[in-house]
Amino acid sequence: MSIGTVRQSRARVWPLPAPRVVPAAVLAIGASLVAGLCATAALWSLHVLVTAPPIWLGAAFTLGAAVAFLPVVPAVRSAAYAVRRNALQRAANLPEARVAAAAGRDQATVAVSYSVAVLLCAAAVAFISANDGAVAETFLRIEYIQEFWWEIAKAFWVNIRIAVGAEVLILVFGLVFAIMRLLPGSAWRPVRGLAIVYIDAFRALPGIIVLYLVGFGLPLANVPILQNLSPMWLAIAALTLSYSAYTAEAYRAGIESIHPSQWSAARSLGLPLSMTLSTVIVPQAFRRIVPVLMSNFIGLQKDTALVGVMGVVDAFLQSQIIAGNIFNLTPVVIVSILFVLITVPQTRLVDFIIARDQARQARGGS
Repeated sequence: MSIGTVRQSRARVWPLPAPRVVPAAVLAIGASLVAGLCATAALWSLHVLVTAPPIWLGAAFTLGAAVAFLPVVPAVRSAAYAVRRNALQRAANLPEARVAAAAGRDQATVAVSYSVAVLLCAAAVAFISANDGAVAETFLRIEYIQEFWWEIAKAFWVNIRIAVGAEVLILVFGLVFAIMRLLPGSAWRPVRGLAIVYIDAFRALPGIIVLYLVGFGLPLANVPILQNLSPMWLAIAALTLSYSAYTAEAYRAGIESIHPSQWSAARSLGLPLSMTLSTVIVPQAFRRIVPVLMSNFIGLQKDTALVGVMGVVDAFLQSQIIAGNIFNLTPVVIVSILFVLITVPQTRLVDFIIARDQARQARGGS
């Protein structure tokens, strides 16, 4: 094929136009308007339920309705980029037209995303005000929150003490059982077998069953020393039995993730097995499993709500007593809020630790 033929064939190829933006802009405008109107209607339905609402509450509802219409802003920007894209396309300025099209589609995506979020929030507000406010009356009585929150918060301190006390024991016993399971050689086979039986058994048992058996079984059996323990210490013992099995597996995974060369280097220096584990292997493994341990601790904190089955007056049992007296579930919602307030920051801490480790690994760190 001659050079002239190639040039003629290239001349007949038309460049592709910039992507269209108008459909995305129309969708974004429609979604943002619908979301704003739905949120306004939901807020109004909640506002009319309040008898003689104060001025600040009306201002808050008005501000909420205004915020619900904020997705209209990127939707309008998307429409403006659509107009700009069409003008540039007609002027055959394809590079700028593609830039405008990309920006317009991005703004439309932002508008639709925030509109979906507004719709979900509006649905939650509508649910609260449903059935003439029966849901809000059952779960969110302001006067009950003001009256009982401090009493429930004091009982929540029992949950915190149980969680912290159990976690200390869990970290110790979990490491012990992990090392027992990893002991090498045929001489340690019986110890490994016992560790495997313990871990498998308590990972299979529901925590509430362990709490019930320990809380009522040990006092009934008149076991020396254990029979004199308070219900709170029995709850700590039961949670330790359950979560030590999970923590032992986390430790085992961390220890086995250490490269065999670390073991060989430590043993070649003459370090015994105990010093190899305590000074070389376990510190490296612990750093790798910190997110897993934090996640287990979060689960442990939530399971402290089960200690009421043993007779321990924690926040959940206290809220049940109050709810039974006033025939309202607002006290239970208070407990839920307390658990959320103490758990969410720890969850974000786990995310931060994971992100930091991933960044260090990306930089080539150990």
